[in-house]
Amino acid sequence: MKVQVRSGDTLWHYSRLFMIPLNLIIDSNPTINSSTLQIGQEVQIPGFTIQKYTLRKGDTFWKLSEARHLSVDALLLLNQNVNPNQLQVGKTIIIPQRVISPVVNGKRQYNFKALTADIAQLKSIFPFIQVNNIGKSVLGKPIQEIRLGKGTKKVHFNASFHANEWITSGVLMSLLNHFLSSLTNVKPIRGLTTMPLYHAVDLSIVPMVNPDGVDLVLNGPPDEMREEVIRINNGSTDFTGWKANIRGVDLNNQFPAKWEIEKERKAEKAPAPRDYPGDAPLTEPESIAMANLASTRQFNRMLAFHTQGEEFYWGFEGLEPPESRGLAAEFARVSGYTPVQYIDSYAGYKDWFIQDFRRLGFTIELGSGINPLPLSQFDEIFEEVLGIYLAALYM
Repeated sequence: MKVQVRSGDTLWHYSRLFMIPLNLIIDSNPTINSSTLQIGQEVQIPGFTIQKYTLRKGDTFWKLSEARHLSVDALLLLNQNVNPNQLQVGKTIIIPQRVISPVVNGKRQYNFKALTADIAQLKSIFPFIQVNNIGKSVLGKPIQEIRLGKGTKKVHFNASFHANEWITSGVLMSLLNHFLSSLTNVKPIRGLTTMPLYHAVDLSIVPMVNPDGVDLVLNGPPDEMREEVIRINNGSTDFTGWKANIRGVDLNNQFPAKWEIEKERKAEKAPAPRDYPGDAPLTEPESIAMANLASTRQFNRMLAFHTQGEEFYWGFEGLEPPESRGLAAEFARVSGYTPVQYIDSYAGYKDWFIQDFRRLGFTIELGSGINPLPLSQFDEIFEEVLGIYLAALYM
């Protein structure tokens, strides 16, 4: 929500007026000098949208503000061209509306279009977040990163490395929405006050690593690659088993962490719906973007959301730091998921992250059953992984 500065206004006044933490207003307006506000300047207020309202007989700003637990000055600020003593029936005014319900509906077939719309809406309501394009998919879709927080502890989450694990994107975006709403409404999550986490953590989220693959599974093949992907899929137009990117390369088998071993023992020696690691490490634009992001940011810890198994993997070749064990124990406690230190698998993003940076890396396998998991599991998965999300930021 945008407001126009009046004579004497300050960001502190807006903070009190809308009951929004001052630091979030400051962070939502990075180009504004808070000590020298200019009359007419636009200021973004996070956590609010605007609602158009048609005046009725008997309406006053006092009555309207009382009914909505607002200050009269909030209405005056948003309706500076309206004389509150001469309200006209039928005239339209603007009323600020606090956002208390989730914006993201992750419990649906969560494709790239849904993700893009949700990111835009979150950015509009919570302008203290940053949205960056870290690369492009094979078909040119932007691989989007959401970044927020003011701390020094760098935590990264990602989802949908695998196409038919698209439910992970909806879960991760819903977790983010929950966290953002907690910040603007100053409401704890499971008894945990979240503003200290905002101050302590530099949070990075890539909610859909493989947008082409997700859209293939949910929407069917794009016209420009229809024949090719059907051929890769052994002539079938059923893509529910497809994990790879649109070129038939498994993105989570693309990283230089004993990639040669994985390449040698994989049955797939050519592009396939799953398991083909490519002709060399880091050949695909999606995996290159994720490697570049980790190398540039130097995250302290990384969590990759996959499905399924209600377990998580936290080690690689004994290279994981000692503190991984304690965080793994906490993840198991808050989620009920089974911790697994080592598995006979290589070339994954988590494997490479631990190997190259010697930092905490986790692959979280959400839910149970056969991929793609049914949406009937969404609510349960959200509650299970919410504890992991908070622990990753807090510990």
